[in-house]
Amino acid sequence: MGQRIVRLALVGGVLVLALLLLLAMCAGGADGGGDDGAPERPRKRSAGPATRLNVPREYTTGRGWEVVGAGPDYAVSHPTGRLGYLVRTPDGRYRLRTLDAETGRAGWHGEALTSADPERFPKLITVAKDDRQFFVTWSLGRTGDALTPAKGFVSLDVYDVEDGGHRHVEVPWTGVPAVTATGPGVLITDGSAAGTVVDPVDGGVSAIGASAARYPEDCPACEQLTEVRGQTAKGLLLSGSREFWVRGGWFSRRSAPPGADPRSGIPTSVVPGLVLARWQPAAGTRQAATHQIWTVHDTVSGKPVVSVRCHRPAMEPGTHPQAVLSPSARYLVAGNLAFDLTGGKAFCFEDEGGAARLTFASVTDGGSAYGATDARDADEALRGGTGPVSMSFPSWDVEALPPNTRLPDMETAGTGVFRWTDRKDRLHLIGYPRTG
Repeated sequence: MGQRIVRLALVGGVLVLALLLLLAMCAGGADGGGDDGAPERPRKRSAGPATRLNVPREYTTGRGWEVVGAGPDYAVSHPTGRLGYLVRTPDGRYRLRTLDAETGRAGWHGEALTSADPERFPKLITVAKDDRQFFVTWSLGRTGDALTPAKGFVSLDVYDVEDGGHRHVEVPWTGVPAVTATGPGVLITDGSAAGTVVDPVDGGVSAIGASAARYPEDCPACEQLTEVRGQTAKGLLLSGSREFWVRGGWFSRRSAPPGADPRSGIPTSVVPGLVLARWQPAAGTRQAATHQIWTVHDTVSGKPVVSVRCHRPAMEPGTHPQAVLSPSARYLVAGNLAFDLTGGKAFCFEDEGGAARLTFASVTDGGSAYGATDARDADEALRGGTGPVSMSFPSWDVEALPPNTRLPDMETAGTGVFRWTDRKDRLHLIGYPRTG
């Protein structure tokens, strides 16, 4: 009898231990725990993400995925449907993790690395070259001590989107850099005519001096306030106080939209393959003193794709709205401007007095644009600016959404990506699928 009791006790102990191990494993999966002390994989449950935001009715909160505790930036490779995000490790380093934006399944992850600026997460962008996609993290660091003058450098880590293949590159840099990827390389600039391009395939670094601007002939304005604005498949895009050009390629004066003063073009925003520019109507025309022409140009040829006219603002804005492109590059929005690039149509949303009616923040391949009527910029609209709206490109109709509606940052692979910060100041990345 005593032996039987002992055997039963042993069996019961084994069962309890197994149950405890099972609960620990389940807890780790639900919290996404790992060696990072942060989400190793997104939350994906049959009942949907734990966080249920108020979102446009085109999305369902009953399915999808959720990442808790991610860094402030994320990046998406639309051709692959893969999303990259950063997490902090317990020892203060960072790690790049990926997931499938449609299913929420965890993908590859990079090794834990030290940021050149330990106080901040690196920035995260995407770049494409030779039909290959790359995630790129970058941060600004400094070397030196009390006896050695400090030297700045931009630290970049380049990851192949498909398999996570990694390359580290450091570029000496003085000042505050702007790092963009509008062409087949990573461009580092500082608001001048000089810059550096990093090749994501082989890590090659090419410095571009101000003397290599290659100014167009008979363009004194090009030599004033000269600035590298972006990279294109045909070379660097530069601008002066007026007019812009691709080094060794096309010149805006020969690519002005109909009715514009050909010497007035100013690029305001660059996205892969396209540049949004502002033009003045030709002198002596009816709207010369009251309107501006906004045109999307192809960066390979410089040719206008589509234009729209808006009232000239009473005061020149300090910054221009940044263009946002749909994944397939059919639609583009910027501030209160909306362009159907395939249909060749555009609309400026303003009231009869010429005041901007709304600010767009995101646009989908299905032709839905989201924004707010009372937001200073796209970031404010996404953070929950008052007066959220949606606009349908097929009809150009604007619909007011409930005041507490959270807008999608973007959409890829049929999934809207939303950001939300909880009371513990943790950022949640949430994927809700589109219903129709």
